[in-house]
Amino acid sequence: MATACVQEALPPPLDSTSEPPPLFDGTTRLYINYSCPFAQRVWIARNYKGVQDKIKLVPIDLQNRPAWYKEKVYPENKVPSLEHNNKVIGESLDLLKYIDNHFDGPALYPNDPAKREFGEKLLHDNNFLGEVFSSFKGEDTVKIVGAPLNRLETALSKFDDGPFFLGEFSLVDIAYVPFIERFQIFLQDVWKYDLTEDRPKLAKWIEEMNKIEAYTQTRKFNPKELVEHYKKRFLPQQ
Repeated sequence: MATACVQEALPPPLDSTSEPPPLFDGTTRLYINYSCPFAQRVWIARNYKGVQDKIKLVPIDLQNRPAWYKEKVYPENKVPSLEHNNKVIGESLDLLKYIDNHFDGPALYPNDPAKREFGEKLLHDNNFLGEVFSSFKGEDTVKIVGAPLNRLETALSKFDDGPFFLGEFSLVDIAYVPFIERFQIFLQDVWKYDLTEDRPKLAKWIEEMNKIEAYTQTRKFNPKELVEHYKKRFLPQQ
């Protein structure tokens, strides 16, 4: 399986005091935040395609956003967004497919119609994230979170030609991994719950994902800060 192994010096985040880059000058820019799981999706795809030299990272400080980002780049004022061919597009799942279709490198979606159909189902399982996040707010988190995690275990059993959701590595794996890694940390820290317990397919999937450098290069969030952020967001405050 091909992976992109280019090492790059990551630029510092731009904040309200930062000047904008020379917008719409022909440079392709991916606006991200190093801690945002939605942005991480697209960052992984960029790295895996091996187009670091074609798509420049522009990190944004979401706690102190530059006004020009909303005014001149992306009116939705969130990340990720991609500046390409004199336009800016957003939404992480759309950007995964856009980068796969518009840039050279290993394909991120198989041609097999059955795999594509299943991939679309997984990509648009709008309940998964909502169910997991909702479980963090309840009194029986471990029991409630089991259902969506069990669906992943079942999904990983669909194809037997590899350890990934579609057998082979694809943008479906990219879409899920930023969230699974965060859920794993939070569940372990607060409830001492290992989400891979009794889920051998999920455990193997995480093991194989950790071998993909295009992904591991993007793990730049601080786990302690993540846990504190999730605690404030989901748990009752004393």
